[in-house]
Amino acid sequence: MTVPTITLHDQTTIPQLGFGVFQVPPPETARAVEQAFEVGYRHIDTAQMYGNEAGVGDAIKASGLAREDLYVTSKLNNGFHRPDDARRSFGESLDRLGLDRIDLFLVHWPLPTRYDGDFVSTWRTLAEFVEDGRATSIGVSNFQPDHLERIISETGVVPVVNQVEAHPYFRNEVVRAADAKHAIATEAWSPIAQGAVLDDPVITGVADEVGATPAQVTLAWHLQRGDIVFPKSTRIERMRENFAALDVQLSAEQMAAISGLDRGEEGRTGPNPDEFDYIPG
Repeated sequence: MTVPTITLHDQTTIPQLGFGVFQVPPPETARAVEQAFEVGYRHIDTAQMYGNEAGVGDAIKASGLAREDLYVTSKLNNGFHRPDDARRSFGESLDRLGLDRIDLFLVHWPLPTRYDGDFVSTWRTLAEFVEDGRATSIGVSNFQPDHLERIISETGVVPVVNQVEAHPYFRNEVVRAADAKHAIATEAWSPIAQGAVLDDPVITGVADEVGATPAQVTLAWHLQRGDIVFPKSTRIERMRENFAALDVQLSAEQMAAISGLDRGEEGRTGPNPDEFDYIPG
């Protein structure tokens, strides 16, 4: 199976299906990523706050895969938004990953109620990493439309991606439209709503129709609507199942039926980015 790629507005390409390591325990990360490589994943999504960048780095080193065949994303810790902290922590991320360059680095959360509401200077600092060649691309995560407008208008630097919660119960169309306005690709975290959609009769019905699992159907829905997704698992059987979503094709009617499950804000499973203010202790 060939993983489709999306061309970002900076003319780099990103694999549309990746492997996420959110909540993968650090001692298990290297093995999980090694297994993901065995299955065929080449895009790995980690973050400073996940605490497992070193495990990702160990797996990359052990894999023997060519660097140009891999796509690695990490994200800035919420506690390091101040420019000097961001610069220091970015260098530490590269060290943990064993890389001299990262493909994509994101501001993990805007934290509009922290740092006197200043996430613009944080974003401006990330732009330095592209200028010095240590980051190929930069983007954001959990940014609302007004957050996007602010960083773009004040810096002139447009994120290549915005990684946000999105799934059939919370399509997040307002943010997706804001992303599209600026040619920002949308990445979907929690693509199966923490498993909540897997028992939905609409999704199980479509799964029966196409001979796939509910997870595969949900991931196929994301892929066909243009989302970048990176499901996580520590079980190789589930990694293979998710990867096989690439072979699932949904009709326009099936896509519409799944899209019709949207519950708006009531479907959100994670924090509201306008209110989220967590900083690790």
